[in-house]
Amino acid sequence: MVRRVPSKQRNARVTRERDRAVFLRLGLLLLCGLSLASGFVYAGVQHFAALKLGYETQDLRKIRDRVAEEQRRFLLDRESAASPARLERAARQLGMQPMQAAQLDPLKITVDVSSEKTSTAATATPELPAKNAPVKVIRQPKPPTQPNSQQAKLIPARVR
Repeated sequence: MVRRVPSKQRNARVTRERDRAVFLRLGLLLLCGLSLASGFVYAGVQHFAALKLGYETQDLRKIRDRVAEEQRRFLLDRESAASPARLERAARQLGMQPMQAAQLDPLKITVDVSSEKTSTAATATPELPAKNAPVKVIRQPKPPTQPNSQQAKLIPARVR
């Protein structure tokens, strides 16, 4: 067998040079990878939040439709309860009777809404005090039965 390198010759020690830019490239690569991964995580969170809001919106639409239907039903119930035929029937059950012609007052003056706007003072009725309002009692002073000379001097004459 043939030897390529003679055994008497000694090779010099070979050392590798350190590349100082490798850490910069690895750090930049790590930073780009982390930002890309965090972008995917953020997009996933936003996607699932949008799905959750979509489901909540769908539930709220169902509730809104149910409430609107219930409101329509209540309006129909109110209209049927306030119908003249039903009111008349309920009044008869309470013992009420229809108004007779003798009960009408032909001389009663009706107030027109347009004339009320122009002169409210002429058609205004005195208002009654509220039920819970306190009643103020005004007492007239008693006239003295025998005025003595000192009381007559102290009480001046009032002009009314």
